[in-house]
Amino acid sequence: MCLLASLLMMAVPAFDDGANAEKPLLYVAERGNDAWSGERPEPKADRTDGPFATLERARDELRRRRQRGTLPERGCTVEVRVGRYRLERPFELTAEDSGTVGTRITYRAEPGAEVRLVGGRSITNFVPVTDAAVLARLDQAARGHVVQADLKALGIVDYGKQAWYDSHALAGLELFSRDRPMTLARWPNEGFTPVVDVAGPIEKNTRGQDTCRVGKIVYEGDRPSRWSQEKDGWVHGYWFHDWRDQRHPIARIDPHQRVLEVKPPYHSSGYRKNRWFYGFNLLCELDRPGEWYLEREAGVLYFWPPPGASAPHYGDATVSLADTLVTLKDASHVTLRGFTLEACRGTAVTISGGTENRIAGCLIRNAGAWAVAISGGTRHGVLGCDITETGLGGILLNGGDRRRLTPGGHFAENNHIFHYSRWCRMYQPGVRCEGVGNCVAHNLIHDAPHQAIGLAGNDHVLEYNEIHSVCHESNDAGAIYTGANWSYRGTVVRHNYLHHIQGFRGRGCVGVYFDDILSGHAITGNIFYRVTRAAFIGGGRHNVVENNVFVDCQPALHIDARGMGAYNYGATTMQPQRLKEMPYQDSPWKDRYPELVGMLEDEPHIPKYNRVARNICVGGKWDEISPQARPHVTFLDNLLDVDPQFVDAKALDFRLKPDSPAWKVGFKAIPIEKIGLCQDELRASWPVCHEPLPDQALPTPERTDPPRR
Repeated sequence: MCLLASLLMMAVPAFDDGANAEKPLLYVAERGNDAWSGERPEPKADRTDGPFATLERARDELRRRRQRGTLPERGCTVEVRVGRYRLERPFELTAEDSGTVGTRITYRAEPGAEVRLVGGRSITNFVPVTDAAVLARLDQAARGHVVQADLKALGIVDYGKQAWYDSHALAGLELFSRDRPMTLARWPNEGFTPVVDVAGPIEKNTRGQDTCRVGKIVYEGDRPSRWSQEKDGWVHGYWFHDWRDQRHPIARIDPHQRVLEVKPPYHSSGYRKNRWFYGFNLLCELDRPGEWYLEREAGVLYFWPPPGASAPHYGDATVSLADTLVTLKDASHVTLRGFTLEACRGTAVTISGGTENRIAGCLIRNAGAWAVAISGGTRHGVLGCDITETGLGGILLNGGDRRRLTPGGHFAENNHIFHYSRWCRMYQPGVRCEGVGNCVAHNLIHDAPHQAIGLAGNDHVLEYNEIHSVCHESNDAGAIYTGANWSYRGTVVRHNYLHHIQGFRGRGCVGVYFDDILSGHAITGNIFYRVTRAAFIGGGRHNVVENNVFVDCQPALHIDARGMGAYNYGATTMQPQRLKEMPYQDSPWKDRYPELVGMLEDEPHIPKYNRVARNICVGGKWDEISPQARPHVTFLDNLLDVDPQFVDAKALDFRLKPDSPAWKVGFKAIPIEKIGLCQDELRASWPVCHEPLPDQALPTPERTDPPRR
């Protein structure tokens, strides 16, 4: 739904990338020629001049003109005309491709046109399956529907590694149809099947829990028994924790004992009963539209096309080949605007070094890793983009010098990030913010198995974001998460709207999670609706929970004293060690965080100095505070189970009426009208509509197509 749609029409300040200052300097088109001048948008009738054919040729022409001193003083634009541009290698920009302050270099898609930068190749040689041996392996329901393509005949021989358990590896070859990722043949088709028991020796872990260190599980029913004939079957499961998954190749199956054994490396926490898993990469389970399987030795792709994908191209069936689409290394003042970037095995866009680059108004989809990864440099931004169906997370912001507390100034602003973490399901957030002084603002993040925003470092700002339907495949997980390091401080989580966040099978997770005695952060002016453990302080100190609205949360507030008990090791050994890695007793640290100077001599394992003030809590439950922590918390003027006089709670309008009793205790108005996406000229699509997942339910694979221009 267009949640709070009437309140979300505020426009962010306009960003001048020079694209509208004058007509483009150069053009690129499918019908272009790199031998032409590139100065015309269309070829001349006699085909003696016209646009370039490639981005590389346009880049090189800009380099030539810069050397001659003939680039325009106000910067310039390269316009790429409507079309589909296959990139066999990344489009690379370096320091010599930089603009300057006031002379930005812009590469933009033709306004109003679909301009696609594609890292894959269309498959054009599908034929019906006729091999009797293959038909016998196929599920009966699939026979007559599955087609096959000889990839080797197309010259496609690099299928990538099947390292799907490794978050640092590329995804390998994937298949897309109708602009959507197809499903590698699996069972069950949705959800999981239970781990009935383990079939190895049981031991106690450090927490006294039963675990089996050998990857041998007992499965339910007879269905997995058919996988014993598969050449390269895999399983994906949550083998011990609700928040840590792993993929394994299948070693062997004993159908009589119903025991499935996986190949190492085994899960580091071991295996236990009553967990869940599914099997995949199984030709025998190719049993419904949208599933596929690659016979790697023969190079043959088997595919049951989805509805609407008809012969001969089956929805422009495309396999991913290129690792990355665009790289900016030490480039500065460059904008990439309005493109569709898709079908690569790794991260679509990488930025390292340089300053003030922008990825604006793009649709980034179907990448094997991240959409955009920023590492180093200063003040780079991703704004107005639609990001979906990535193998890992959405946007990675890593910048700033932690020892000097110098901000990186990177930002993710006004992006719609959804349906991500396809391959690595845990700890691959919609936005990952690392380093010092970066900002995540006005984003809409939803429909993900784990985190929306992950944090590491200092002095970040998270504001005006809307987050819902995340952590739907995990528990003991946070929609916004950071923790386990005393030197992480100064981050502010303010003016965000978190709703419908309840964890896997409705068993609960966390809204804003300050884990493992994290200290020195603030949760202020946020709205939480139907969130379990909405504001969570895991044993830390000097945290602030102030001026928030909690509606139907279970509970609104959690504070524990884990450093005084189960996590005493972390409080007395691990966390002090991490703190001492930073110059916390010297400037600028002692000036920015004076409470750190004597912290280690002030019973650091005790959750002192937390402040909870002027919050509103309606419905649900107010607090879940351990007896050891409660005496150390300062509570002030919280409005609990009193009608706060919302403007229209049924319509989820949680603004306060003028006669609200909250004003009398000093509550400050939350700028609800600013929360969420903003309509402006850089927004990749508008309007943006979305529905929360049903409570206590897993997502279904049937969902609307990603937004398109």
